[in-house]
Amino acid sequence: MPLPVTRRRVLRTALAATLLPSLAALAACAKKVEYHGIDLSQATFATDFKLKDPAGKERTLADFPNKVVMVFFGFTQCPDVCPTALARAVEMRGIMGADADKVQVVFITIDPERDTPEILKAYTEAFDPTFLGLRGDLAETKATADAFKVFYQKVPTGSSYTMDHTSLTYVFDQKGKLRLALRHDQSAQECASDIKTLMETA
Repeated sequence: MPLPVTRRRVLRTALAATLLPSLAALAACAKKVEYHGIDLSQATFATDFKLKDPAGKERTLADFPNKVVMVFFGFTQCPDVCPTALARAVEMRGIMGADADKVQVVFITIDPERDTPEILKAYTEAFDPTFLGLRGDLAETKATADAFKVFYQKVPTGSSYTMDHTSLTYVFDQKGKLRLALRHDQSAQECASDIKTLMETA
């Protein structure tokens, strides 16, 4: 015997109410977040760092709760890539306005032999007083770079040397999860857009 119309309608309504949240969740999962940079949301490397700031205080991601953390590996005598990346971060902060206070820029030196705490502090703060330089000894530097899959090596230049190194900027969300890598050729506007998207989807 067919169900009365009213009962069938009630069952359909109940079924829809049950399925809609699941379908909405599936749709949300299916909608891929688009970045100008490289999406690292599924990455399992670069879970943290443990290095010292210029004052000698040990720092980890836990020191920046509820902040997006941008991590760049470089050295203070870098002639082009490093100052360009930090200058772009300054410009990006200007574009972001009040949201800039929700971002921490971290510069990890790959040249601790020359980048003393004093030199590192002066270098980062010349770009922005909020930028934080971090350093370790040679073994700690290598371990941290390896954890981030960062390449670097000394390149002799007569009586001195320079450094070749990865030019990506790694971005952690407010929960301390690696989510993104900004390419060196991205504009400040594109970086600001990526950070805003990350903040909205964390």
